Order: sequence, then C-alpha cells, then structure tokens
Amino acid sequence: MAVTPSLTEISVTFSRRKWLSRISSGGLSLLFLKNASAGGQLEEPLMDSVRTALGSAIANQAPPIPEFGSTEAKLAYLRWMGAMSERLKRKIPELQMRQEFLQTAWYESRRAGLDVTLVMGLIQVESNFRKFAVSSVGARGYMQVMPFWTRVIGDGDPGKLFHMQTNLRFGCVILRHYLDRERGDPFLGLGRYNGSRGRAPYPEAVFAAQRSWLPGDRAVG
Repeated sequence: MAVTPSLTEISVTFSRRKWLSRISSGGLSLLFLKNASAGGQLEEPLMDSVRTALGSAIANQAPPIPEFGSTEAKLAYLRWMGAMSERLKRKIPELQMRQEFLQTAWYESRRAGLDVTLVMGLIQVESNFRKFAVSSVGARGYMQVMPFWTRVIGDGDPGKLFHMQTNLRFGCVILRHYLDRERGDPFLGLGRYNGSRGRAPYPEAVFAAQRSWLPGDRAVG
C-alpha cells in the first residue's frame, strides 16, 4: 500500500519529540476514560503482504515537523492551522496541545493519502476529539482504533493507542486500507471502519461532520 503523500510542493520530514501525555497505571487515569458512541473495526484475516504493508506504514514513528518547498505552500499551511485552531478551541482549549494535534492530523492524513477534512470529520464523530475516549466495544482514542490492530500490525501494546500520534497513525492507515478494499468508495470504506458496512447512519454522520472542517465553513459546536 502506497503511503507517500501527494500534496504539491509540500515535503514532510520527521523530528523526534516527546509525547505530551501518557496514561498512568493508577486509577486516576480512569477518570479521563469517557464512552464513545461509535462502533469499531472488525477483525478479519489479512494476507501476509497486506499485513506487512500495514505494519511498515505503522512502524515509521516520530511526530511530524513540516518543511515546505515554497513560501506559498508554507503560508497555505499556516492559514489552515490558524483557521482550524480557532474552530477546535472549544474541543481542545490548550493552545499547544491543539497545535500539536492539528499538525499531526494534517501530516498523518496526507501521509496516508487522505483528505484531512474527512479525517477531522471522522474524529469528531468517533470521539468528539477526546484523547482518552473508550467505546462500549473497546475502541480507543481520537480515532477509536480497536486494540486487536496493535497485535496484528503493531507491537501488541494497546495502551499506546492513547498516544496521540500513534492513534492518528493507526487510524489513518486503517482507513486507507478500508478505502483501498472498497476501491476508493468513501461510503463503504467508512462503513468498514465503523464495523457497519452498507448501513448509512455512520458514513452520513462523518460526511456531515466533514463539512465543519472545509475551508470557509464555520466552527463546530
């Protein structure tokens, strides 16, 4: 599976940084676990070649530090960051955390060949931008990734799904995988992501939320 971004004039490199926060092992961390209403991906057998490709896409770690091929590209990115930061303020009040989240969502979306507005809409529906959200079926984090994925294509540690970049990396790679399986059909690909393939409520909810993150649209409530 190709994971090279195709955004014109923008090349992105990585730089190692520390995670902003970690899950503690004590009971205090449970105070941050809020139920999410979305469903979860279904575990399916994967061909060895698919598992290898997905594992490779996950393995290349380090939060993104963008570099740009032109001043215009950099200004476009900064305009996007400013507009989205204002819209996201009610969901993630702390400025540094909000900027880190947007930078990572922007990069991971493009790295997986996804429209960042679709990814933002999916996150809004899945977790409402709650880092420690947990669904009734055990899906975790911003993009509500099922823990079995860490065993299938990761290192087997489901606790890492509460790390921001790990969660966004897994979520974007998995969504790309499902879209590829459905020949690019977003309705069916989103249904697979949610475990409700062929049923309308989930894809329609994501498409509606996506509109909140289009250029020129208003902030989400």
